Amino acid sequence: QVQLVESGGGLAQPGGSLRLSCAASGFTLDDYPIAWFRQAPGKEREGVSAIGFGDDTYYAEAGKGRFTISRDNAKNTVYLQMTNLKSEDPAVYYCAAARPRARIGLPRVQDYVSWGQGTQVTVSS
Repeated sequence: QVQLVESGGGLAQPGGSLRLSCAASGFTLDDYPIAWFRQAPGKEREGVSAIGFGDDTYYAEAGKGRFTISRDNAKNTVYLQMTNLKSEDPAVYYCAAARPRARIGLPRVQDYVSWGQGTQVTVSS
């Protein structure tokens, strides 16, 4: 059974950092594009960043310049390192997998077929 589990969310101060993890089970991540999305209350889910099966990376405006996506195939995990957190960053963050070896670009909800349950990120002093 394909499963994605996010972790690493929590409370951070403005300007602080968090590292989110997306651990896969039931499949190996090597051939899968993986993306991070976020959804704040009352807002649509938006793409943050994506990493292709060839380790090409893409950043939407939400993640550009402050977030870094990476993968560790040995640990079957994708990470999202978030720095300089701001008041617009609080949301539930989701990771998602596209179809194997799919060509991707900036993360779009419709391109991803398997989703985790999300992890909450809060930014407050």
